[in-house]
Amino acid sequence: MSLLDDVAERDGWRCWVCDEPVDPDKSVNDPRGPSVDSRTADRKAKVAERLAHRACNTRKGAVKVVIAWPERLYVVEPAPLITVAARLERKGGREMVGRCPTRQDAQETADWLVDRFSRLVPGLPVTADIEAGGGQFLVILATGRR
Repeated sequence: MSLLDDVAERDGWRCWVCDEPVDPDKSVNDPRGPSVDSRTADRKAKVAERLAHRACNTRKGAVKVVIAWPERLYVVEPAPLITVAARLERKGGREMVGRCPTRQDAQETADWLVDRFSRLVPGLPVTADIEAGGGQFLVILATGRR
């Protein structure tokens, strides 16, 4: 089996950048086709390869990757998730990632974040907490100390 197939099977045929499915039958030259990406431009970093669409991988080389928050979530001042992921991987601890107007909005956001981080940073056990304060609800991601 090729490296592409190994990485794709491990990642469940989902692009780590946009979190959309990758079609295994598309050509590797097609913009929506599969490609292997290392998640970083730093050749010395020890980061495992990840599956990405060819277009997502190519665009990543030209601009800084931004993990989009779904429009369906009502989050005020959402944190940049790549930055949050890097800090949690490096130091562990807790990170406030956004504020929501209702507990239900905060719970939907927390559930999405835990699911998204399971693919964004596999192997990093992330939990989400919700804390009420000031008439709003804070969503906080946490992981053990590194």
